[in-house]
Amino acid sequence: MIQLVDLNKYFEEKHVLKNINASFLPGVTNLVIGASGGGKSVMVKTMVGLESPSSGQVLFEGQDYHNLEYEQQQILRREIGMLFQGTALFDSLTVEQNVEFPLLMFSNMNKEERMERVNLCLSRVNLVNANNKTPAEISGGMKKRVGIARAIALNIKYLFCDEPNSGLDPLTSRVIDALLHDITKEFGITTIINSHDMKTVKDIGEHIVFVHQGQKWWEGNKDDLAEAQKSNPELDAFVKASF
Repeated sequence: MIQLVDLNKYFEEKHVLKNINASFLPGVTNLVIGASGGGKSVMVKTMVGLESPSSGQVLFEGQDYHNLEYEQQQILRREIGMLFQGTALFDSLTVEQNVEFPLLMFSNMNKEERMERVNLCLSRVNLVNANNKTPAEISGGMKKRVGIARAIALNIKYLFCDEPNSGLDPLTSRVIDALLHDITKEFGITTIINSHDMKTVKDIGEHIVFVHQGQKWWEGNKDDLAEAQKSNPELDAFVKASF
């Protein structure tokens, strides 16, 4: 489990995150939703260590990430996978080399072990014959799947996804949603997805955190969402505007 405790973030005089308390549950797809500029991206960046909190805590299984020694942070980082909005694949590397990259950087596997892991991850995202292709030779949806394969290459415990459906058609978006949900269940990962896509929320949003104007405005599951909208006009307005 990941917990945010009294989390605040300032950029000079601007108070971007305001005393946020929230939990992200293991083995489920946790959705972070909210309007652009509302603070959700900064919140997720603070969770993965790309930003430092002005005050408060980011707890991974009770450990405050930002108060760990550097070596302990590095160990924890190896348990974190990232799926970036633009996939962030290396254009000069093949699909196979992209997925292998974190194994070269952070594991002691030999070449045979790395290739076994690469092929397992590519098979898991239904890309069994794409090893030698470059990112320029594959579709946007395939790039997302390569990004997922690279993110899970290190047997991670935590997966962070930034707008995974950005730039994809509706059908491909649903494929990516289903894949993220299935991988979360299969490996018992704590998955956090930053998304504007309410179809994603309705389909796979098992635990949802709504961030509005730098504050956690609501937290619950998708089954409670419709009821919550009745008493939460900000949440209701966001949901209706997102369809």
